Amino acid sequence: MDIVLNINKLKKKIVSYNPVLVAVSKTKPADDILKIYNSGHRDFGENKVQELVDKYEKLPKDIQWHLIGHLQSNKVKYIAPFVHLIHAVDSFKLLQVINKEGLKNKRVIPCLLQVYIAREESKFGLSDEELYELIEDPALAELKNVQIEGLMGMATFTENQQTVRSEFKHLKSLYDDLGNKKLPDNAEMKILSMGMSGDFEIALEEGSNMVRVGSIIFGER
Repeated sequence: MDIVLNINKLKKKIVSYNPVLVAVSKTKPADDILKIYNSGHRDFGENKVQELVDKYEKLPKDIQWHLIGHLQSNKVKYIAPFVHLIHAVDSFKLLQVINKEGLKNKRVIPCLLQVYIAREESKFGLSDEELYELIEDPALAELKNVQIEGLMGMATFTENQQTVRSEFKHLKSLYDDLGNKKLPDNAEMKILSMGMSGDFEIALEEGSNMVRVGSIIFGER
């Protein structure tokens, strides 16, 4: 499998939407990542903290690493020095920990708030109500070492495209609504991360500007 050819084909396919393409490299060897890096790509996504740290240590330091999986509070410290974007922030408590580690590392850590849009219990995320509560909490503005850059969501794993489309449409409506509100200085609606290998085309049609694609590039795991 020619992974460089795969990612170049994918970029051509989605060029009209101009999204950020996060190449999901979980379980894949550093050599594969390096091949794609050498073709000019810089955004890579990992699900697990330990795997992300291992790859960060082995690979070029200008890679923009995205932590796209569920993040436990006790593991934030390992990625805080270098992570480019944390996609799956699903509680104020986790934001507080990220802020604390950002302060220790003298940096502001970019984050996305994960919203629960799927009809599956296995998915994480904030409910609509929890999302608004978090954004409207005056304590959010005190977290000077985090920057909320937008929202992330994962649709139901189903072949029913209408279900997937309606879930993405709902997340886009939340994103647009928050984008029209007065937000604290450390929050903005700039990134809408939705869409993976099986549903990225629908996500782009519904307004995503960041997609997380793995198997189309690297092959099935």
